[in-house]
Amino acid sequence: MIRLEFEFAVFLFLLITIFAVLLIWLFWTKIKLPQQKNIQMESIWQCSICTYIYVDSKNQKLSVCPRCGSYNDRKEKGGGP
Repeated sequence: MIRLEFEFAVFLFLLITIFAVLLIWLFWTKIKLPQQKNIQMESIWQCSICTYIYVDSKNQKLSVCPRCGSYNDRKEKGGGP
């Protein structure tokens, strides 16, 4: 029979419990993260009139602001001032 002291048994129990909680937490976050929607930067718009930031999933050059109704043009990257 294996002989254990009380302090070592408590330490072992706590270590196993913390390790199990850590594994459950890692498994839970790995399951939850892929289910979140991945918003691409091309679908995020900022209104040039009211500066409202919104998501428009249509990949177009023009978008209508849901707050003020103004039309916004997609700015080309790498352009001048």
